[in-house]
Amino acid sequence: MKFFSKENKILLKEMVKTDFKLRYQGSLIGYLWSILKPLMLFTIMYLVFIRFLKLDDGTPHYAIGVLLGMVTWSFFQEATNMGMVSIVTRGDLLRKLNFSKEIIVISSVVGAAINYGINLLVVFVFALVNGVHLSWNCLVIIPLFIELAMISAGVAFILAALFVKYRDLGPIWEVVMQAGMYATPVIYSLTFIIQKNQFTVAKLMMLNPLAQIIQDMRHYIVYSGSMRGWELYNNHIWGVIPYILPVLILIVGYSIFHKHARNLRRFYNVR
Repeated sequence: MKFFSKENKILLKEMVKTDFKLRYQGSLIGYLWSILKPLMLFTIMYLVFIRFLKLDDGTPHYAIGVLLGMVTWSFFQEATNMGMVSIVTRGDLLRKLNFSKEIIVISSVVGAAINYGINLLVVFVFALVNGVHLSWNCLVIIPLFIELAMISAGVAFILAALFVKYRDLGPIWEVVMQAGMYATPVIYSLTFIIQKNQFTVAKLMMLNPLAQIIQDMRHYIVYSGSMRGWELYNNHIWGVIPYILPVLILIVGYSIFHKHARNLRRFYNVR
């Protein structure tokens, strides 16, 4: 396939390198922001939601679970935000070169993945300092990340195709992401919802693949007593849905983007 050609692989590599260099260009401490940003955000969230609002459900290493949820959500947010504007910001490249347009969106997801890897190292260091026993169960992060990357890429493809024509999508997506974070167990856990006897809300919430990914990570990496969405359903067919959705979203997203790819030169307007 043309998408996997040597030229496209080289182009993807160069795009990712350039984006990562430009991310902190002119910054006094540069790449250190990749570490400091999640730490600062975690500190704020910890003080507000755990210390003051008391969202702690009593689960061991609760703060580590919150940090893990936050960096995972941040990856999805970064991948979709950057993917959404990627075609417009790379308009000059589209004019000059003939290549698979999907590479541009994928480069945004890969760039976010590099940042996510750095953030995960911070999480693991915090986990060890706080006495979390890291076992071979941590390897579950590999299939869970693949699942996370698929849904992020699928959504990014859809947003990128639409943003070329509808620039108002930017602020709309910001609102959706803010609402989505509060509707997903990022700063609280599934156990917290169960303790409030909101079983129906919990079941609906865990159909969201992002909620399933975060809770599975907490279960296998931080504390095995953390409830998984799978345990909520008597009929496990419902429990399978969030594992299938990322594949479907990727296929639909890629199909929508590929359909619009031929018209990108005509529709986007680079300033």
